Amino acid sequence: MQIRSFQLSDYRSVAELLEEVLSEECCEETMGAFARQLSWDSELVLVAESAGSIAGVLIGTIDKQKGYVYRIAVYEQYRGQGVGRALVASMSSRFRQRKVQKMLIAVDKHNEYLRPFYESLGVGSSDFAHLTQPLSIVAG
Repeated sequence: MQIRSFQLSDYRSVAELLEEVLSEECCEETMGAFARQLSWDSELVLVAESAGSIAGVLIGTIDKQKGYVYRIAVYEQYRGQGVGRALVASMSSRFRQRKVQKMLIAVDKHNEYLRPFYESLGVGSSDFAHLTQPLSIVAG
């Protein structure tokens, strides 16, 4: 498995992944944030690739010296294989390279169920940022 920056040729595969893994409402919100992040800084959209296929994606952003993990999605057949863990570790590394002072996990009604996953990575309760509005309004 390889973690790398999103490339334009990945767009269709990533869109299909998001449509399959996320609820319809979550996918709609995520696609908007995904497009905005690509226009701001595509280096903060990471994909996990396995045998030439997209296995997962992580969308991050930076706002005022804080790095946010906005959305993570992994195909079901790749779950439990360290794909999500590798995506988060790679984003954390990118944030450190950019002198981000704090990494936060953006939590909303769509990904609250992932809290145990993030906690298993050592994320503490103070590292969760509860979004009351879509990320596109918070960051930029």
